[in-house]
Amino acid sequence: MSNATIIFLLTLCIMILICIIVYQQFVFHNGTKAKIHEISSKLKELLDTDSDEKVTVFTDNKALIELATQINRMLEDRQKVKVEYRRAEMASKKMLSNISHDIKTPMTVILGYLEIMRLNGTQSNEMLQKVESTAQRVMGLITQFFTLAKLEAGDTDMPLERLNVNEACRENILDFYELLSQKNFEVEINIPDHILYANANKDALQRIMFNLISNAIRYGGDGKYLGMFLRADQAHIYIDIVDRGRGIEKEFADSVFDRLFMMEDSRNSAMQGNGLGLTIAKNLALQLGGDITLESQPHQKTVFTITLKKMAY
Repeated sequence: MSNATIIFLLTLCIMILICIIVYQQFVFHNGTKAKIHEISSKLKELLDTDSDEKVTVFTDNKALIELATQINRMLEDRQKVKVEYRRAEMASKKMLSNISHDIKTPMTVILGYLEIMRLNGTQSNEMLQKVESTAQRVMGLITQFFTLAKLEAGDTDMPLERLNVNEACRENILDFYELLSQKNFEVEINIPDHILYANANKDALQRIMFNLISNAIRYGGDGKYLGMFLRADQAHIYIDIVDRGRGIEKEFADSVFDRLFMMEDSRNSAMQGNGLGLTIAKNLALQLGGDITLESQPHQKTVFTITLKKMAY
């Protein structure tokens, strides 16, 4: 075989290989383009129909597989936001419904007493006192409602400072001393001698402790016990508010901080709860960079624990 023939055959082989490569590139390009178009069409369909489906693509192209994976991650995040929005919307509707009920009932009482006084043409001190007491309950409810609304909207000025937590605990438990004595509570307090400083806001912390202590007296009063324990580790300060009352069953433990969550007898006039105190306390703690947790063994021990960021001495 002559050299010219060999060169011709080699050239022909090279040309064939080049044609094969070009064809493969053409097919690959068109296939990739088709898959991208398929992904785009599917994504548009999911967004237009507000579907919870995922984008699926059948290909060996790693780049396209990674693209579909990231798109599905984004769709999952979108679904989580939708679920949270719906949950918040339902909670808001429930809250407004309960607020309307809680405001309507005492207002009906107020109007009733006023009507009796108008018809009798006399003013009864007892009736006036009941009207005033009921009106104060309404104002307290409205105040708490708007406090919670401002907290959830992030519209609350809460400057943090180096706060003496020992002193804050003493001040708050002293505010309840007379009430606890009248109710014959056993009070146990353990506040260490060395001062613990937290990065917190004094007014917010006082509001948190007031709500938790009030809650312990109101709902745990049958145990006739209130404990306050202050402790710390290297990073955090913990304030335990303890009672030995009826406690909270496990199935309700995750709901006690929800807006307007109330136990069955909390609408009893002796209880006078409105379901906002613990929610406000939880929101305040979170805005301080801390938290409030609950552990309860009914009729044995119920502990609400405030967690705060500890500051160096």
